[in-house]
Amino acid sequence: MVGNAELRRPGGYVVQVVAVAALYYGSARLGLLRELTVGSAVFTPIYPPTGVAVAALLILGIGCWPGITLGALTLILTISPPGPDLAGILFGNTAAPVCAAILLHWARFRPDLGRFRDGLALVFLGALAAMTISATVGVGMLVLADKLAAHDFWPVWLAWWVGDAMGVLLVTPLLLMLRGIRRPLRLGRWREATALTVIACVLVPLAAYSSLSLLFLVYPLIIWAALRFQLAGAVLCALFTSVMATIAATDGSGAFQGLSPVEIMAKLQAFNGTMALTALLMAALITEQRNTRRSVEQACQELVEVLEHLTAGEVPLPLPQTDADGTGDGDDSGGRSSPSR
Repeated sequence: MVGNAELRRPGGYVVQVVAVAALYYGSARLGLLRELTVGSAVFTPIYPPTGVAVAALLILGIGCWPGITLGALTLILTISPPGPDLAGILFGNTAAPVCAAILLHWARFRPDLGRFRDGLALVFLGALAAMTISATVGVGMLVLADKLAAHDFWPVWLAWWVGDAMGVLLVTPLLLMLRGIRRPLRLGRWREATALTVIACVLVPLAAYSSLSLLFLVYPLIIWAALRFQLAGAVLCALFTSVMATIAATDGSGAFQGLSPVEIMAKLQAFNGTMALTALLMAALITEQRNTRRSVEQACQELVEVLEHLTAGEVPLPLPQTDADGTGDGDDSGGRSSPSR
């Protein structure tokens, strides 16, 4: 996790915890705008708070975890009366993002997602593996509290798990990307970005609401966004596509018309999952390849300068060492995460 010196100050720590809780609650209310029913349980196909929680732990450090618990508690108290399952659900909602951050730290995850292994770690450790905790604890507490029939455990568990995982796959990269923005695009890139945006705003709703089941048409758009704009383009395009597909699914329109609730859930989550995986992993792979090429070009330029010095009879200056990812020598902790306790 990326530590923050403000966490050591009581005032700054309280502000950060409250900010995390507010973001968690606000994103949860957005997620609850669209719901699906599986068995006797209601769930959200995309649960953004899990993505907010994982991003907060990676950016601010593990010490901001009380903000996750506070945000989850506020949400539960505003939508239903507290019950005996409250403590267990709060534990699951907090433990899953914390475990995701710890697993990513062990995998030496870099928040800039500049390596293919970072994309794999976020997908398989931060999303798919860690979110089994919140799904298992949450659904288990509902069964123990007699709010859910035992035979509905696995369908509801699957829906809960995929919703949390989608929050991590779509929201966490977006927040990490916004934190790392450094410079605006050139004029020519703005024109291409505008064209991509216009085409996406036309093609994605058409694919989502068409009764011909044209959802596959969004994949060339995702590939274009990843190739030309890497993580920023791929994540934004994937998020917009997922939101439009979720709206169509909850309305029972387009490709989801005439399907049962379980069929809608299965089709929507399969599409959202494969689309998000494609966007994230492709963007990470392309970014890694570009970083490697840039590193090789820099090494070639330095070699040319050394040869020029030797030809002129001068002693060349020592060159800084760079690794395969183009980072500086000696300390690679700038891109890696360090635990904040």
